[in-house]
Amino acid sequence: MLRWGVLGTGWIATAFLEGLRAVHGARVTAVGSRSAAAAERFADTWGIPNRHVGVTALAEDPDVDVVYIATPHSAHHAGTLACLAAGKHVLCEKPLAMNARQVTEMIGAARSHGRFLMEAMWTRFAPASRKISDLLAAGAIGELRMLIANFGNAVPYDPASRLWNPELGGGALLDLGVYPIALASHFLGDLTVVGVSGRLDPQGKVDAQSTVLVENRDGVTGLLACSLEAPLPNRVALIGTRGRIEVERWWCPTDFVLYRDGSEPEAYAFPHRANGYEHEAEEVARCIAAGEQESPLMPWAESLRIMRIMDEVRQRLGVVYPYADTP
Repeated sequence: MLRWGVLGTGWIATAFLEGLRAVHGARVTAVGSRSAAAAERFADTWGIPNRHVGVTALAEDPDVDVVYIATPHSAHHAGTLACLAAGKHVLCEKPLAMNARQVTEMIGAARSHGRFLMEAMWTRFAPASRKISDLLAAGAIGELRMLIANFGNAVPYDPASRLWNPELGGGALLDLGVYPIALASHFLGDLTVVGVSGRLDPQGKVDAQSTVLVENRDGVTGLLACSLEAPLPNRVALIGTRGRIEVERWWCPTDFVLYRDGSEPEAYAFPHRANGYEHEAEEVARCIAAGEQESPLMPWAESLRIMRIMDEVRQRLGVVYPYADTP
């Protein structure tokens, strides 16, 4: 039995617990929130026995083995450090932090305290994603030459909203762009940022839309886009010398189509048992049971690589997060 604590009571915490229901041996024993009322409501809804105000109380709960951090980006760093210092393992929502400096500190804390830490990049653990990796490794589309990934929704502009607030890590890049950048990192490896284009919000503080061109050491390119202004096609295409793989709803994939040159399209389906969050929770349980501090599917070095790319994109766009980027 792995005893879970949840920090945060928003929609992402609810979605994660829905997925956790499908995980054998998982039990939610505690929840932490900024307010007692929110913690009580969430705990009553999910039948959680221990209710806490603030991260410190949750981190020190002896009935918790691992904490899922479901707070806004700006609170990931402090929440993770508190939980690790208290001896808890941590699964932290994406992006892992606000910048590479914070990620480096979080990794260092996990290493020094001997605890497991993983970025909750749920896309990585879906069975469909693993099958795509297998097909690429087997040469199903020849040699990979290009990756195209976009993720965008039209969100009304509201400077008070978390999505548009620089103090909270607002902008398209950290909220949506982390997905295509993580996908490119997964399939292409070490990346160089070749070009960046984007639009800032009306106050010029966060990115409303970003397009990034990356390239790996073999010259394979990734064209990545994210937007809070426009409903992008939200598709992925992995294009090789002898075919391509196309994925719809790729951030939580269940279906994809393989196009081999000279052959009929091949459709694959890998439905989730719950809502897709169960796969990352199972990886956490496997790693902890095996005594591993990081997952080979989402290692610390990759989380740091993703964050460094986003730091560079922000620098080129002129986006600064005042609280996090100040030494």
